[in-house]
Amino acid sequence: MRHTRIAGILLSAILVGGLAVPAGWAQQDPVKIGVIQPLSGPVAASGNYVRMGTEIARDWINARGGVLGRQIQLVIEDNKSDPKEAASAAEKLIVRDKVPAIMGAWGSSMTLAVMPKLEEYGVPMVVETSSAASITKKGNPWVFRISPPSEMEALGLGKYLGDLGVKRADFLAVNTDWGRGAVAAFGDILKKRGANVGAVEFMEQAATDMSAQITKIRGTGGDTLFLTTSVEQITLVLKQGQEQRLGRKIVTTGGSSSPDQLVRQAGAAAEGTYHILFFLPWFPEAMPDGKLAKAFVDEWTKRGHPFAGLTEGFRGHDGILTIVEAIRTAGKAEAKAIQAALWKVSLMGVNGPIKFAKDGPPGKESGQSQPSIFVVQIKGGKVTLPAFMAKK
Repeated sequence: MRHTRIAGILLSAILVGGLAVPAGWAQQDPVKIGVIQPLSGPVAASGNYVRMGTEIARDWINARGGVLGRQIQLVIEDNKSDPKEAASAAEKLIVRDKVPAIMGAWGSSMTLAVMPKLEEYGVPMVVETSSAASITKKGNPWVFRISPPSEMEALGLGKYLGDLGVKRADFLAVNTDWGRGAVAAFGDILKKRGANVGAVEFMEQAATDMSAQITKIRGTGGDTLFLTTSVEQITLVLKQGQEQRLGRKIVTTGGSSSPDQLVRQAGAAAEGTYHILFFLPWFPEAMPDGKLAKAFVDEWTKRGHPFAGLTEGFRGHDGILTIVEAIRTAGKAEAKAIQAALWKVSLMGVNGPIKFAKDGPPGKESGQSQPSIFVVQIKGGKVTLPAFMAKK
């Protein structure tokens, strides 16, 4: 298969170990790829982990000769965890830096703010993290998403609801497109599977005191809390829930929980919690391409990056790999050609196979890949595969 061949070429370059610049690059302009991430603001930790992943992909690709005989150059912009800043960053990348493709922009609200710029200027973007359904449903043919929309994530969890014993669930989510979309998607799948939905509470992205929401949730008598937000806020909710003796199963959605970080920051408050993830750095052999996953974990560790960041960092790697493969397929680093080539991409990323299907209104479809989805549990202060995942 083609994606197996691509992964093999990538791994052979990694294992050779050299990052020498091929002769002739000095005479050619690099291929620029724009990156928009929250490098400051409330979700900066996640954005910086994604950035670290893009840099690994860049270095690996350059080590094996770049693309079209040219070096890859990342032009990275900080959206400051703010939709308006994200839109400004996109315009700067397109107009001033003249990038032919972008990867971004972590949060759904930030990605949605960028999307009109993509259509205005005709530049494709690979969406590496955002999960709001509207991103691919709006009708923007310049959008190609490798992260799962909340509906796809909820369906992936659906087969485990019986194992988790969910009968009555409450929701606490960040008040963004991502959080609201997750509540709707997971609420729908729960109802379809015969479970009841109780309280639905929201919190602002920069909020640090969620005690009022937890008090309301505590009074519902539910058995499970679905929690959707960044790792920083998850930590606070777990600690405050422990203080209020919340006493129920907690499942985090969106793949942004960084369980190791939760063990470190929330301690006993994280014990027993379940987390939906799209990469298993503790068990790379369980990934679709175990060798690629192991190589990524090893490189990440060699660079001294926090292990906890791996559950975000892989997104950056896979996003850049996807864009570069589209450039290679197109045979030129031009926006319209890259857009057309993205429909032909078929490769193996750290998460698994990447291939786009059409989603959205006819004639204006966006691309949506179907990612691999996993569940882990924090048990005994360690990240474990639940018995029901191990047997699957």
